[in-house]
Amino acid sequence: MRAFEDHCWKDIVTDEMLEIYEPYARQTRVGMNPALILVDLYNKVYVGGSIPVKAANRIQPGSCGELAWNALPHTVRLLAAARRAKLPIIYSSRHARTRAKATFRKVSAPEPEELFHIQEQVAPIEGDFIIYKERASAFFGTPLVAHLRLMGADSLIICGEATSGCVRATVMDGFNYGFHCSVVEECTFDNTLLCHKINLFDMHHKYADVMGIDDVVAHLDGINQA
Repeated sequence: MRAFEDHCWKDIVTDEMLEIYEPYARQTRVGMNPALILVDLYNKVYVGGSIPVKAANRIQPGSCGELAWNALPHTVRLLAAARRAKLPIIYSSRHARTRAKATFRKVSAPEPEELFHIQEQVAPIEGDFIIYKERASAFFGTPLVAHLRLMGADSLIICGEATSGCVRATVMDGFNYGFHCSVVEECTFDNTLLCHKINLFDMHHKYADVMGIDDVVAHLDGINQA
C-alpha cells in the first residue's frame, strides 16, 4: 500500500497544507462489498485523440485530450479486475437532449447523441447498468442508491471524469449516503492537472480513499481467489 500522501499531488502541496490536513491521515482501503462506478467515460472526452487538452478542446469543447487517453489503459485494467471479481458495474452518462447541465460550460450547438455513448474500450456489457443523469452527481435524481442497495453494495470504487466535477460530486453524495468511497488515482482525470491534483488531495483527506491502481487490482484479485 502507498503511504497516505504518496500521490500525484506531492509537487503542489506545501508542508503547511500537510500539517493542516494531518488529522485526516488513516489507513486507506477498499470496502467489503464494493461496486465499480465509472463516471462519464463517454466519447466526448476522448475526441481528438491523445493530444494536448487545449488542442483537443478546439476540436470538441469538453474533450480532455491526452489526459483522458493516459487514463484509459489503467481503466481497462481496473474494469477487467472488477469483472473477474464479479462486482456490480455501473456507468454514468447523459443524453444530448438533456436540458439541465452538470456545469455552466457553454454549448454553442446541439451535440450528437453519439458523443455520450461510452468509449468502446470500456463499454458496458450485458448485466452492467447505465445511469443517465442531469446534474454532476451520478446520485442526484437517479435510481443509483436503489440499485446499489439491491445489489448489496456497501462501498464504491469510483473512477472517470472530471475529478473536480462529476467525480467529486459523486464521491460526496456517496459519502453522504454512507458508502465508503475509494477513488482510483490513475483512472480519474480532469481537463487540467492542477484541478485533478488538488481535488484528489482534498477528497482523499475528507471524503474518500484515493488509491493506486495496483493496490485496488490486488484487492479485487484477492476477492476473485477467495
